[in-house]
Amino acid sequence: MNDFDAATRTELEAAAFRRLLEHLRQRTDVQNIDLMNMAGFCRNCLSNWLKDAADERGLALSKDESRTYVYGMPYEEWKARHQREATASQLESFEESKPSH
Repeated sequence: MNDFDAATRTELEAAAFRRLLEHLRQRTDVQNIDLMNMAGFCRNCLSNWLKDAADERGLALSKDESRTYVYGMPYEEWKARHQREATASQLESFEESKPSH
């Protein structure tokens, strides 16, 4: 990747990010708490990072807009369709491995 110019590197990174989003949109069986417990981030983290990047550049992007982009639909709709109640073991794992970001 060091051999690519900055614009090409950004294009590749953006393509990888879009592919990650599409993958997560297809894998609705993977709950956010599972992602947090295994990887230390989830769909909400991605949407927050996207909003942070917009804020750093002085661009208007609301939390709802960034979540809709990441989830591919409004967050409340995604939750109603796909989110299950966390189990006791999922919550216990989360408390043990909770990231600080």
